[in-house]
Amino acid sequence: MRSVTYSMGVSLDGYTVGPDGGFDWSEPDEELHRFFNDELRQIGVHLMGRRLYETMLYWETADQDPSLGDAMLEWAALWKPLPKVVFSTTLSEVQGNARLATGSVAEEIARLRAEPGEGEIAIGGATLAAEAAAHGLIDEYRPRVYPVFVGGGIPYYPRREQRMDLELLETRTLGSQVVCLRYGVVRQEAGGLARRAGRPAP
Repeated sequence: MRSVTYSMGVSLDGYTVGPDGGFDWSEPDEELHRFFNDELRQIGVHLMGRRLYETMLYWETADQDPSLGDAMLEWAALWKPLPKVVFSTTLSEVQGNARLATGSVAEEIARLRAEPGEGEIAIGGATLAAEAAAHGLIDEYRPRVYPVFVGGGIPYYPRREQRMDLELLETRTLGSQVVCLRYGVVRQEAGGLARRAGRPAP
C-alpha cells in the first residue's frame, strides 16, 4: 500500500510559519534544494491546500527564469509533471497537472491507494496534514528542523491530547545546520503487536 508522507520545514520551536505568516527563515541553499529534489523523486502524487497551491504556482513557469541555479531548475522539471490534488472551497479551476479534490482528505487518500500507481502520497501544508493526522492516515513524518525560534505561528503538528509512537528512520544534518528527520508511525495491531508504517530506510 502506498505510504502517506508529510514533509515540511519547521522551526526549532515547532512552527511551519511565523506569527506574521512568514517563512523566509526556511529559504534553502543549494545542498538543501538537492535534498528536496531527491525526496521529490519518491513522490507519486502531492496533496495540498489552496494557499500552498498558489505559492507553488511559480514553479509551473520557473524554468523560464534565467536566474535559477541547477538545483532549482531540476526541482522545476520534477515538480511540473507531478500529479497534484488541490483542496479548496473557493477555487473553481486549477492549472498544470493538478485537479481539485472531490472528497475529503480521507476519501482522496483511500481513492489514491485503491488506484494503480507508484510513489508516495505526499501531503503539503500543516492544515491539510492535521486533517489527515486526525484520521491516522500519515505513515511518515519528515520534519526539516531549522535552527531558529519564531515564537508562534502555525504548528507543524496540531496540539491534541493524543499519543503517537514514532520510530526514527533517518537523520541527516546539512551544512546549513538544518536537520532532516524521518519518523515512521508505529501502529498497534490486533493482539498488541506493534508495526511501523512507511517504507524501510534506504
